[in-house]
Amino acid sequence: MNLAPKLIYGTAWKGERTAHLVISAFLQGFRAVDTACQPKHYREDLVGEALEILQDKHDVKREDVYIQTKFTPFDGQDPTKPLPYNPRDSIPVQIKSSLSKSLINLHTSYLDAYLLHSPLQTLPLTLEAWRTLMAAQDEGTVRAIGISNVYDVGVLKALEKERKVQIVQNRWFEGNAWDKEVWAYCKANGIVYQSFWTLTGSPALLTHSHTTSLADKLDVTAAQVLFKLAQLNNVVPLSGTTSELHMQHDLAAERIVFKEEVLDDYKRITDLIWR
Repeated sequence: MNLAPKLIYGTAWKGERTAHLVISAFLQGFRAVDTACQPKHYREDLVGEALEILQDKHDVKREDVYIQTKFTPFDGQDPTKPLPYNPRDSIPVQIKSSLSKSLINLHTSYLDAYLLHSPLQTLPLTLEAWRTLMAAQDEGTVRAIGISNVYDVGVLKALEKERKVQIVQNRWFEGNAWDKEVWAYCKANGIVYQSFWTLTGSPALLTHSHTTSLADKLDVTAAQVLFKLAQLNNVVPLSGTTSELHMQHDLAAERIVFKEEVLDDYKRITDLIWR
């Protein structure tokens, strides 16, 4: 599967509805899914159940699906829920256990991408975890490796001394000033930058007159304008919508064309983000 799908279905906070929503998203046209081995916020097992149903009943083949999951350090887990590893084990053993659990949950022999859900408590521990992901990549279990919730370019530079970071997944929204420094580093270094919280966290931009004016001219929604703008600027959005209509809208954003007559409107919006 392509390392960089244009849009990924996000499965956080879906609970018992996870399988139903993943099936719905794929039937609308999604072919990429993001999850985590973190029972606190994800039902990775139900993502796997959905993928099995899609393969068995809807002929959605594994090779046509992009599956991405994450190793979540202990401080991101809920200790009252079943953990995918023994927190007393070393970091490499924790990651191996979590990865093994993810492969079982997702009914697959390999992952298209495997991410650290966040940096660990110290840089040496983060590097130790990164080397474990590198080993999984060398073994062929994982095709691409990356990190989420990393807002310090220095951490990325340290990781890249060991091996290239292929994916960063961060909040990209008005509340963190669009993560400009990390986004720019990723763009300059050929790193796929994935975004979450982009719509929910950006009400001011979505309702800004520049955005609504462009949406009206193109006969699309403001959310579609923002997703298309993201895709044109080295950002792969995650969509976590539970609405089939919004799933269709989000997928259709890729087909929007900003023709010459609306380029000034487009530039006014980008100036709001990168001013």
